[in-house]
Amino acid sequence: MACGPREAQLVSRAALVVLLALTGGCGFVLQGAAPLPRAVSVVRIDTAEPRTAFADALQRRLRAAGVTLATSAVPALPDATSTAVLRIERDEFLERVAALSARNVPREYEYTYVVRWSLESAGVRRVETSELTASRNLTFDERRVLAKQREREQLREALAEELVGVVLQRISGLR
Repeated sequence: MACGPREAQLVSRAALVVLLALTGGCGFVLQGAAPLPRAVSVVRIDTAEPRTAFADALQRRLRAAGVTLATSAVPALPDATSTAVLRIERDEFLERVAALSARNVPREYEYTYVVRWSLESAGVRRVETSELTASRNLTFDERRVLAKQREREQLREALAEELVGVVLQRISGLR
């Protein structure tokens, strides 16, 4: 039995609905969309450098997850124990020469983003101090310095986003 284009479209839509129902029923959640526990519904980020790529990405992703960000000066809620404290002890973007040309000119750089963090909620250490790193190599062409500087900044932001994803994944696993 041959089916026309309309029937084929209906069959493909039905298959899509069945697929979505099956993936939703098995507990599948899109990456980055994992719900955070109630213990971190209000978070104060304790860091020496609040304007880094990591801190900016962390604040943005926490807000997107529905978390209220508290400032150290004014608590978000009257009960200070309901505010989780996410401590960022180290937030550093490192650069080192990975390869040199025959003329002793850098040809490749290794960029590493390092974050050391912990989480405390209701006076209890929920996540012990943990250090995360993410690294990438980037080739360098001295004729394209401006383009490489922009590429370096994009890489910094991408590494920071990657580490924020790891932190949020770890926090979402708390219960």
